[in-house]
Amino acid sequence: MYDEKELSLLEAEAEFESPLDSMEPLTGESEIPKPDPEEMLPLLEHPQPQQRMLAARAFCDIEDARAMPLLINLLTDTCPLVRVSAAYAIGRNPSPEAVEPLIERLNNDFNGYVRKGVVWALGNCRDPRCLTSLTDALKTDIPAVRLWAGSALAQMSDVGYEAVVGSMPALIETLVKDPVAAVRSNCAWAIGQLCRQLPSNVVYATAIDALIEAFAEDTDLGVREDAKSAILGVGDIRGLQMIETLEQEGWF
Repeated sequence: MYDEKELSLLEAEAEFESPLDSMEPLTGESEIPKPDPEEMLPLLEHPQPQQRMLAARAFCDIEDARAMPLLINLLTDTCPLVRVSAAYAIGRNPSPEAVEPLIERLNNDFNGYVRKGVVWALGNCRDPRCLTSLTDALKTDIPAVRLWAGSALAQMSDVGYEAVVGSMPALIETLVKDPVAAVRSNCAWAIGQLCRQLPSNVVYATAIDALIEAFAEDTDLGVREDAKSAILGVGDIRGLQMIETLEQEGWF
Protein backbone atom coordinates (compact mmCIF):
# COMPACT_ATOMS: atom_id res chain seq x y z
CA MET A 1 0.00 0.00 0.00
CA TYR A 2 2.82 2.42 0.85
CA ASP A 3 6.35 2.84 -0.42
CA GLU A 4 8.83 1.49 2.13
CA LYS A 5 11.20 4.33 1.16
CA GLU A 6 8.82 7.01 2.39
CA LEU A 7 10.72 7.39 5.65
CA SER A 8 13.95 8.26 3.86
CA LEU A 9 14.14 11.63 5.64
CA LEU A 10 14.73 9.69 8.86
CA GLU A 11 17.85 7.84 9.87
CA ALA A 12 17.18 4.14 9.30
CA GLU A 13 17.87 3.23 12.91
CA ALA A 14 15.38 5.88 14.09
CA GLU A 15 12.35 4.42 12.30
CA PHE A 16 11.07 2.64 15.39
CA GLU A 17 11.79 5.41 17.93
CA SER A 18 8.97 7.13 19.78
CA PRO A 19 7.60 10.05 17.77
CA LEU A 20 8.81 12.40 20.49
CA ASP A 21 12.28 10.93 20.99
CA SER A 22 13.95 13.55 18.85
CA MET A 23 12.23 16.49 20.51
CA GLU A 24 13.54 18.66 23.33
CA PRO A 25 12.67 17.59 26.90
CA LEU A 26 9.51 18.95 28.46
CA THR A 27 9.79 21.64 31.07
CA GLY A 28 10.21 19.88 34.39
CA GLU A 29 12.74 17.60 32.73
CA SER A 30 15.02 20.54 31.95
CA GLU A 31 15.54 24.11 33.12
CA ILE A 32 14.35 25.63 29.86
CA PRO A 33 11.26 27.80 30.51
CA LYS A 34 8.01 26.97 28.78
CA PRO A 35 7.23 28.87 25.59
CA ASP A 36 4.78 31.73 25.90
CA PRO A 37 1.47 30.70 24.27
CA GLU A 38 0.72 34.34 23.39
CA GLU A 39 3.88 34.35 21.28
CA MET A 40 3.39 30.87 19.83
CA LEU A 41 -0.25 31.14 18.77
CA PRO A 42 0.34 33.70 15.98
CA LEU A 43 3.29 31.68 14.71
CA LEU A 44 0.97 28.73 13.99
CA GLU A 45 -0.24 30.82 11.03
CA HIS A 46 3.16 32.25 10.07
CA PRO A 47 3.91 32.25 6.32
CA GLN A 48 7.25 30.49 6.85
CA PRO A 49 7.02 26.69 7.39
CA GLN A 50 9.94 26.70 9.84
CA GLN A 51 8.08 29.07 12.14
CA ARG A 52 4.86 27.05 11.93
CA MET A 53 6.80 23.89 12.76
CA LEU A 54 8.52 25.44 15.78
CA ALA A 55 5.24 26.85 17.05
CA ALA A 56 3.52 23.48 16.71
CA ARG A 57 6.34 21.80 18.61
CA ALA A 58 5.98 24.38 21.37
CA PHE A 59 2.48 23.05 22.02
CA CYS A 60 3.98 19.69 22.92
CA ASP A 61 5.05 21.49 26.09
CA ILE A 62 2.18 23.86 26.75
CA GLU A 63 -1.60 23.52 26.80
CA ASP A 64 -3.92 26.12 25.39
CA ALA A 65 -7.35 25.33 24.00
CA ARG A 66 -7.04 28.19 21.52
CA ALA A 67 -4.30 26.27 19.71
CA MET A 68 -6.40 23.21 18.86
CA PRO A 69 -8.22 24.58 15.77
CA LEU A 70 -4.94 25.92 14.45
CA LEU A 71 -3.11 22.64 15.07
CA ILE A 72 -5.89 20.72 13.34
CA ASN A 73 -5.57 23.07 10.39
CA LEU A 74 -1.81 22.39 10.26
CA LEU A 75 -2.50 18.67 9.73
CA THR A 76 -3.07 19.60 6.08
CA ASP A 77 -0.06 21.90 5.78
CA THR A 78 1.98 21.59 2.60
CA CYS A 79 5.15 20.89 4.65
CA PRO A 80 5.35 17.35 6.09
CA LEU A 81 7.48 18.52 9.03
CA VAL A 82 4.74 20.96 9.98
CA ARG A 83 2.11 18.24 9.69
CA VAL A 84 4.02 15.81 11.89
CA SER A 85 4.76 18.52 14.46
CA ALA A 86 1.05 19.32 14.61
CA ALA A 87 0.28 15.64 15.13
CA TYR A 88 2.76 15.46 18.01
CA ALA A 89 1.23 18.55 19.61
CA ILE A 90 -2.27 17.11 19.35
CA GLY A 91 -1.01 13.86 20.83
CA ARG A 92 0.31 15.78 23.82
CA ASN A 93 -3.02 17.64 24.12
CA PRO A 94 -5.61 15.13 22.86
CA SER A 95 -9.05 16.45 22.02
CA PRO A 96 -12.20 14.72 20.71
CA GLU A 97 -12.49 17.33 17.97
CA ALA A 98 -9.09 16.26 16.58
CA VAL A 99 -9.98 12.58 16.12
CA GLU A 100 -11.68 12.80 12.72
CA PRO A 101 -9.01 15.12 11.22
CA LEU A 102 -6.30 12.75 12.49
CA ILE A 103 -8.07 9.76 10.94
CA GLU A 104 -8.37 11.61 7.64
CA ARG A 105 -4.66 12.43 7.73
CA LEU A 106 -3.73 8.82 8.51
CA ASN A 107 -5.81 7.58 5.60
CA ASN A 108 -4.49 10.07 3.07
CA ASP A 109 -1.01 11.31 3.96
CA PHE A 110 1.73 10.07 1.61
CA ASN A 111 4.49 10.59 4.17
CA GLY A 112 5.28 7.73 6.52
CA TYR A 113 6.87 10.01 9.12
CA VAL A 114 3.59 11.95 9.36
CA ARG A 115 1.47 8.80 9.58
CA LYS A 116 3.70 7.52 12.39
CA GLY A 117 3.06 10.68 14.42
CA VAL A 118 -0.65 10.59 13.62
CA VAL A 119 -0.95 6.99 14.83
CA TRP A 120 0.76 7.96 18.07
CA ALA A 121 -1.64 10.89 18.51
CA LEU A 122 -4.68 8.72 17.79
CA GLY A 123 -3.63 6.30 20.49
CA ASN A 124 -3.38 9.14 22.99
CA CYS A 125 -6.89 10.30 22.08
CA ARG A 126 -8.28 7.05 23.55
CA ASP A 127 -11.40 7.27 21.43
CA PRO A 128 -13.40 4.35 19.98
CA ARG A 129 -13.52 6.11 16.61
CA CYS A 130 -9.79 5.42 16.26
CA LEU A 131 -10.11 1.65 16.38
CA THR A 132 -10.75 0.83 12.73
CA SER A 133 -8.05 3.14 11.41
CA LEU A 134 -5.48 1.85 13.89
CA THR A 135 -6.18 -1.80 13.11
CA ASP A 136 -5.98 -1.06 9.38
CA ALA A 137 -2.64 0.69 9.89
CA LEU A 138 -1.36 -2.26 11.90
CA LYS A 139 -2.15 -4.62 9.03
CA THR A 140 -1.25 -2.56 5.97
CA ASP A 141 1.19 0.28 6.66
CA ILE A 142 4.99 0.43 6.65
CA PRO A 143 6.90 -1.13 9.59
CA ALA A 144 7.45 2.01 11.66
CA VAL A 145 3.75 2.89 11.47
CA ARG A 146 2.73 -0.71 12.21
CA LEU A 147 4.94 -0.63 15.30
CA TRP A 148 3.24 2.46 16.72
CA ALA A 149 -0.21 1.25 15.71
CA GLY A 150 0.37 -1.69 18.06
CA SER A 151 1.28 0.67 20.88
CA ALA A 152 -1.74 2.85 20.11
CA LEU A 153 -4.09 -0.13 20.25
CA ALA A 154 -2.80 -0.95 23.72
CA GLN A 155 -4.39 2.35 24.79
CA MET A 156 -7.80 0.88 23.97
CA SER A 157 -7.64 -0.57 27.48
CA ASP A 158 -8.79 2.88 28.64
CA VAL A 159 -11.66 3.03 26.14
CA GLY A 160 -13.72 0.01 27.14
CA TYR A 161 -14.40 -3.66 26.67
CA GLU A 162 -15.67 -3.43 23.09
CA ALA A 163 -12.57 -1.53 22.00
CA VAL A 164 -10.30 -4.09 23.68
CA VAL A 165 -12.09 -6.97 21.97
CA GLY A 166 -12.01 -5.12 18.63
CA SER A 167 -8.25 -4.62 18.89
CA MET A 168 -7.35 -8.24 19.53
CA PRO A 169 -7.79 -9.89 16.09
CA ALA A 170 -5.41 -7.51 14.34
CA LEU A 171 -2.86 -7.67 17.15
CA ILE A 172 -2.91 -11.47 17.23
CA GLU A 173 -2.65 -11.76 13.45
CA THR A 174 0.28 -9.34 13.37
CA LEU A 175 2.01 -11.10 16.24
CA VAL A 176 1.86 -14.34 14.27
CA LYS A 177 2.51 -13.11 10.74
CA ASP A 178 4.36 -9.80 10.63
CA PRO A 179 7.80 -10.12 9.00
CA VAL A 180 9.39 -7.49 11.29
CA ALA A 181 10.43 -8.75 14.71
CA ALA A 182 10.08 -5.34 16.39
CA VAL A 183 6.47 -5.12 15.26
CA ARG A 184 5.73 -8.63 16.55
CA SER A 185 7.34 -7.76 19.89
CA ASN A 186 5.22 -4.66 20.25
CA CYS A 187 2.09 -6.64 19.50
CA ALA A 188 3.02 -9.14 22.22
CA TRP A 189 3.37 -6.26 24.67
CA ALA A 190 0.06 -4.70 23.56
CA ILE A 191 -1.79 -8.01 23.87
CA GLY A 192 -0.46 -8.37 27.38
CA GLN A 193 -1.71 -4.90 28.29
CA LEU A 194 -5.18 -5.58 26.89
CA CYS A 195 -5.49 -9.03 28.46
CA ARG A 196 -5.36 -7.40 31.87
CA GLN A 197 -8.70 -5.77 31.08
CA LEU A 198 -10.45 -8.95 29.89
CA PRO A 199 -12.44 -11.53 31.81
CA SER A 200 -11.56 -15.19 31.30
CA ASN A 201 -13.46 -15.69 28.05
CA VAL A 202 -12.76 -16.94 24.54
CA VAL A 203 -11.08 -13.68 23.46
CA TYR A 204 -8.78 -13.80 26.46
CA ALA A 205 -7.97 -17.49 25.86
CA THR A 206 -7.20 -16.87 22.19
CA ALA A 207 -4.86 -14.02 23.09
CA ILE A 208 -3.01 -16.12 25.66
CA ASP A 209 -2.70 -18.93 23.09
CA ALA A 210 -1.10 -16.45 20.68
CA LEU A 211 1.39 -15.33 23.33
CA ILE A 212 2.24 -18.94 24.18
CA GLU A 213 2.75 -19.73 20.50
CA ALA A 214 5.02 -16.70 20.09
CA PHE A 215 7.03 -17.72 23.15
CA ALA A 216 7.42 -21.29 21.92
CA GLU A 217 7.85 -20.81 18.19
CA ASP A 218 8.95 -17.33 17.15
CA THR A 219 12.34 -17.32 15.46
CA ASP A 220 13.41 -14.08 17.18
CA LEU A 221 14.68 -14.19 20.75
CA GLY A 222 13.41 -10.70 21.50
CA VAL A 223 9.88 -11.61 20.45
CA ARG A 224 9.98 -14.73 22.59
CA GLU A 225 11.14 -12.72 25.59
CA ASP A 226 8.45 -10.09 25.08
CA ALA A 227 5.76 -12.77 24.76
CA LYS A 228 7.02 -14.34 27.99
CA SER A 229 7.00 -10.97 29.75
CA ALA A 230 3.44 -10.37 28.57
CA ILE A 231 2.30 -13.70 29.99
CA LEU A 232 4.10 -13.04 33.26
CA GLY A 233 2.52 -9.58 33.45
CA VAL A 234 -0.96 -10.99 32.96
CA GLY A 235 -0.27 -13.79 35.46
CA ASP A 236 -2.23 -16.36 33.46
CA ILE A 237 -1.85 -19.74 35.18
CA ARG A 238 -2.01 -21.78 31.99
CA GLY A 239 0.56 -19.56 30.33
CA LEU A 240 2.87 -19.68 33.34
CA GLN A 241 2.66 -23.46 33.43
CA MET A 242 3.47 -23.68 29.72
CA ILE A 243 6.50 -21.44 30.16
CA GLU A 244 7.74 -23.58 33.03
CA THR A 245 7.19 -26.79 31.08
CA LEU A 246 8.95 -25.58 27.96
CA GLU A 247 11.92 -24.29 29.94
CA GLN A 248 12.20 -27.51 31.95
CA GLU A 249 12.14 -29.54 28.75
CA GLY A 250 15.10 -27.56 27.50
CA TRP A 251 13.44 -25.76 24.61
CA PHE A 252 15.56 -22.69 25.37
